Amino acid sequence: MAENNKPDTADRAGGHGVEIRLEEVSKRYPGQKLAAVESVTMTIPAGETVVLVGPSGSGKTTTMRMINRLIEPTSGRITIGGQDVLGLDPDKLRREIGYSIQQAGLFPHMTVGENVGMVPGLVGWTKQRTVERVDEMLDLVGLDPTEYRGRYPRQLSGGQQQRVGVARALAADPPVLLMDEPFGAVDPITRGVLQDELMRLQADLGKTIVFVTHDFDEAVKLGDRIAVLGQRSEILQYDTPEAILANPADDTVAGFVGAGAALKQLTLRRVREIELGQVPTAGVDEQPSVLQERLGTRRGAIGLVLDGRKRPLRWTTAREAGAVSSLARAGRAVEDSVSPASTLQDALEAILTDDDGVAVVTGARGEYIGVVDIDTVMTTIKDLREEHADDHADEPSAAGDPS
Repeated sequence: MAENNKPDTADRAGGHGVEIRLEEVSKRYPGQKLAAVESVTMTIPAGETVVLVGPSGSGKTTTMRMINRLIEPTSGRITIGGQDVLGLDPDKLRREIGYSIQQAGLFPHMTVGENVGMVPGLVGWTKQRTVERVDEMLDLVGLDPTEYRGRYPRQLSGGQQQRVGVARALAADPPVLLMDEPFGAVDPITRGVLQDELMRLQADLGKTIVFVTHDFDEAVKLGDRIAVLGQRSEILQYDTPEAILANPADDTVAGFVGAGAALKQLTLRRVREIELGQVPTAGVDEQPSVLQERLGTRRGAIGLVLDGRKRPLRWTTAREAGAVSSLARAGRAVEDSVSPASTLQDALEAILTDDDGVAVVTGARGEYIGVVDIDTVMTTIKDLREEHADDHADEPSAAGDPS
């Protein structure tokens, strides 16, 4: 079985997440025969991302909202960093816990800067410190502060709004971040980019993240651990993604895993773990003949045109480069890219939608760092299938079980 290749908590720079414990936590609403959440007990380790996944109505969002007392628990005990949350002022508690929801939840009458700086202002930060923090957080989530801090939410795309929502949740540097299906309302491509961005941020910041989703693939991609929940938040299985994929606890969990567990293991492998390929490149201001020469005469050779910040702009062949006077018009636009934090499943999807079967890999600022091709991914799939077969070969045979 492949090892978990998400960043180790101990290796995360600047991490200061704290442990969360839920002990026999329940929520009962007046007039309801059954509890919405019944006797949930779990430990969420400091600095890890724990994903609550389950069907609609399973109580996963209710469970998460009891952590910051947006919903008050009926019984049980919740501690954050050893402190009992029921003994804290609820408003103060919420200001010390980041919270990110679907469709960002930004205040429409506030600018981006005002939205991000709201919580630091509420907890008493100085104006200058807040302004500096706003710019720092916008830059952290990949939005140029000079371009975006004065805009209003209506002037942003859905993906940009979600980035601002994450920046706002992290602005006061909370140890805990609660995320309630934050990427559920954006298109699949943007969703993948935002997932990658969250993983990059978590590798740098090491928060304790509780993430709610109904998408098991998203859970496998993001979670250090996954809690698969049944009705009333009954914990059907709480383990690493690798362990759940390899050994679902029961038929319900197996239903979440679905078919093709070996292929799903592509979500456990990151682009950064494989050797990237390289293609010839040229700056957009260089002469087309420069890229033609670098591409040579090999049939099917393809190269990239980069902008002044080394970001990929266009794919082009030698013939296409020779047919234009400027590389700004050569070939075709680069439509999609993946990052080192992207999964190999993300890379495979990008490859399959590309005309030449290649995915470009970009760094934190969008700069070109390499490519992934279909042969590399297919080799990885083959290796994963062999590992999966070896794991099953090592399991005891059911035929010899006396029961």
